Amino acid sequence: MRIIIKPDATEVGTWVANYVIDKIKAAGDNTKRPFVLGLPTGSSPISTYKELVSRHKKGEVSFRNVVTFNMDEYVGLPEDHSESYHSFMFDNLFSSIDIPRENINILNGNASNLDKECEDYEKRIQQYGGVDLFLGGIGPDGHIAFNEPGSSLSSRTRVKTLRYDTIVANSRFFGGDLSKVPTKALTVGVGTVMDAREVLIIITGYNKARALREVVEGGISHMWTVSILQMHPKGIIVCDEASTLELRVETVKYFKDIENDTRF
Repeated sequence: MRIIIKPDATEVGTWVANYVIDKIKAAGDNTKRPFVLGLPTGSSPISTYKELVSRHKKGEVSFRNVVTFNMDEYVGLPEDHSESYHSFMFDNLFSSIDIPRENINILNGNASNLDKECEDYEKRIQQYGGVDLFLGGIGPDGHIAFNEPGSSLSSRTRVKTLRYDTIVANSRFFGGDLSKVPTKALTVGVGTVMDAREVLIIITGYNKARALREVVEGGISHMWTVSILQMHPKGIIVCDEASTLELRVETVKYFKDIENDTRF
């Protein structure tokens, strides 16, 4: 597992955006095999999305040959609702880049058959040959997407009932009214994410420090679902200094030394 430590969230976003752009350019314009990118919502990727939009507007990258699969969506929330993940993605990325609308895949939380929607999502990913690079963020409890503590580490895309703690935390986006927060969501599974050729997790802020410690220094556990990244052959964590404050000093030094070693 590779750990990249940057001074702050802005520099984290710049590094991740550069990495994504390099991968897109390396894939080229092969329309028979587009670059397949998994994407998250939430606060973690915002600086990355801002940088991607900026670089696109400068003409440095095109998304015409990129296919995206988002991690999750609320159940029962209209797509045009300000807090839907459809709205988040178009507001923060899709409406400002040249990705074809048909290349965008987001789970439909209003589907008449939610189980079938999840099954079909997995099939669509496979039809494209799998995800090349899956970006993700984590919650303070170490969960990825809506795979909250206790989720199976081999889980697939499914309907997930949200924990009360999650509903309370998300109520800030709904005017503090718990009754307005959806109680269920559709989410890719931990196994779905792990199937990607590369997985890159963005972790910023001191409130994620314990989660980063558990993920890097702890064992693999379904109570910290992103800890499974330890088993991925190409897993990367890009984090800021604030999120490393609960790591051992020697752990931080080790990963910084690796990245600073220019001999290889």
